[in-house]
Amino acid sequence: MDLDEARAFLRTHHRAVLHTARQDGSPQLSPVLVTVDDDGHAIISTRTTSAKVANLVRDPRVSVCAFTDAFFGPWVRVDGRARIVHLPEALEPLVEYYRRIAGEHDDWDAYRRAMWDEHRVLLRITLTAAGPDIAG
Repeated sequence: MDLDEARAFLRTHHRAVLHTARQDGSPQLSPVLVTVDDDGHAIISTRTTSAKVANLVRDPRVSVCAFTDAFFGPWVRVDGRARIVHLPEALEPLVEYYRRIAGEHDDWDAYRRAMWDEHRVLLRITLTAAGPDIAG
């Protein structure tokens, strides 16, 4: 699968599992919502206090397995390197992330306050590989 096919899938299927590496190298798996920004990066919202952020500070390599809402059926795996975007730089990209996944918010001011209160960051993933490459 090429990266553009994977990006197209992530634009419409947001449920996923993010893989980062713990300090001992073992896998840390986290359920997330993912989409793609205008520059073709996979993007994920999380909190600065999460294990995934601590893992990414040590090792920015990630894999994401995304699937349909039905779970069984088509799926995509992407690999890449994540950059952690902190507030205040992350604020408007977090708004765009929400819009891409859920549409318009009832109260954008409240949403922006919540991003600060929850210590949110945006993971911006530069994609390097995608799969699956075979079916079955």
